[in-house]
Amino acid sequence: MTRSLYVRVVLTFLAAMAVGLVVSVLAGLALFEEKIDRIGQDDMVAAAEEIIRVYEQTSPENPDEFMQSMVRLTSYSIQLYADSGVMKSFKFSSDTDELAISQESSRKVIEGAIYRSTSKDKMTFIGLPFQIGGERQALFLLPSSKNESTLIHMMLTILLFVLITGSICILIAAVYVVNPIKTLTAATKRLAKGDFDVELGVKRKDELGTLARSFNEMAVDLKQLEQMRQDFVSNVSHEIQSPLTSISGFAKALKDMNPIAEYERVQYLDIILTESGRLSRLSDNLLKLASLDSNHHPLEYTAFNLDEQIRQVVVNCEPLWSGKNIHIDLDLPQAEITADKDQLNQVWMNLLGNSIKFTPEGGFIHILIRTRMDEYIVTLSDSGIGIAPEQLSRVFERFYKTDRSRNRSGGNGLGLAIVHKIVALHQGSIRIESNVGQGTKVVVNLPAIPSVRT
Repeated sequence: MTRSLYVRVVLTFLAAMAVGLVVSVLAGLALFEEKIDRIGQDDMVAAAEEIIRVYEQTSPENPDEFMQSMVRLTSYSIQLYADSGVMKSFKFSSDTDELAISQESSRKVIEGAIYRSTSKDKMTFIGLPFQIGGERQALFLLPSSKNESTLIHMMLTILLFVLITGSICILIAAVYVVNPIKTLTAATKRLAKGDFDVELGVKRKDELGTLARSFNEMAVDLKQLEQMRQDFVSNVSHEIQSPLTSISGFAKALKDMNPIAEYERVQYLDIILTESGRLSRLSDNLLKLASLDSNHHPLEYTAFNLDEQIRQVVVNCEPLWSGKNIHIDLDLPQAEITADKDQLNQVWMNLLGNSIKFTPEGGFIHILIRTRMDEYIVTLSDSGIGIAPEQLSRVFERFYKTDRSRNRSGGNGLGLAIVHKIVALHQGSIRIESNVGQGTKVVVNLPAIPSVRT
């Protein structure tokens, strides 16, 4: 069995066309057979009347020759039935079959009635009363088999031409349909091999055009995902390699060096511990993001006071901001929220930690809660170093750092990505407003009660 779509389309069309033609012919015969028979009978009645009229006007000496000439003239076969029961047949062609007409039908015609065949008769014919030499006879006209065969051949020829013409059209149309699918198949194979620079040039407004445009959009999305995957692998490798290099280098120094001063040994060990901590935080953050992305740990909603949670985070971070002599200003009216308490706690820890990290000594941090309709707006403003406008659109990207020179500050560029993911899972939003040297403002919108709990 063939698997070619092109062949299947053509064969399906031909089968449908053949069935359609057969059904159409049968339906046409069923609907118009009676009308066709009636028209044929009317034509034969008119021909018979004309034969009778000509006979009466000419009074030929040889009636048989006259009838044979009328047969050739009208193309109808004639059968004459005398009152005595004698039948004469005048055929249009030698292959014309004689029709056995019942005595009752011929008797009625001889008595003056006009006879028309019915659906019970095998052939369409008519009968008219006719006098030859003063003797009443019945004149029956039958259609010529040659005429019938000519009509049948003409119909079959027309149907054959319709089928051939339709086949040629569908062969051309099938190419128009199948070629874009072949192009799509080839592009899919390229895509499967990792070639994402694929674009279908199919400019159509039908379903195939829609499919081609969807494929192009998918190819672009896959290319972006592949780029993100490569960037992710590169960033992870970089973030891991840097502390590993430090740990390996200083551990080797401790092993290979001659006895060193105690303060140098402690310094080397502190660096090893710091870099180990960086690796541990990186691992924790990667696991956290993977968990949030996969939804393996759905949010556990509970009702609690948002203002108390933020105050507790500020207290927990007190050694960090007090060590830099940073002033913390809180404007936190009572705000009861339904959310995942542990997840939101990490949001405030990350945001406050960033503000403390990038706010110089003697600066300030202001945290504010406002209520609007059925949501809370938490604003965290600081007097830190700020962020350049061109970098604001990328601060929530994984591993993105606004200051690449701060590789040893303990950050790995995942904190804000985690914050953004947690806020989105709570059906909220987060935005950052900042300018270099003018501080940063982070605005978090959270629904008081999520509409859908996951």
